[in-house]
Amino acid sequence: MADHVCDHVVFGVEPTGHYWMNLAQFLRQHGIDVVLVNPLHVKKSKELDDNNPTKNDHKDARVISQLVKDGRYSVPNIPKDVYAELRVGMNQRERLLEDIKRVQVRIHNWLDRFFPEFTEVFRDWEGKAVLVCL
Repeated sequence: MADHVCDHVVFGVEPTGHYWMNLAQFLRQHGIDVVLVNPLHVKKSKELDDNNPTKNDHKDARVISQLVKDGRYSVPNIPKDVYAELRVGMNQRERLLEDIKRVQVRIHNWLDRFFPEFTEVFRDWEGKAVLVCL
């Protein structure tokens, strides 16, 4: 910033994992704006520049900075305080519901394969008597 007489920094990130979140929160606490660049745009822009699909950190950094300079980014919505906790809780709930559905499908699969007569005897496989029988 001192070399180029700049008073504002925009930090561009390619969000390909969860690692960028802690860095973004740290930078925001220190007054530095953080923006996200779409990973697909990075890949396509890199291929357009040198017609070579190889990947390395130097090329990625150059392409990300070019996309940020051109304004081809999005500003992330990073919640704070209780809203951040709510988001984490909602994500955990969604994962647990998906896990429950996966287990239910497996149980139905096992019952259909190994006990095809099971649904004729019991209406619902989640009842107390059914679970004792299983």
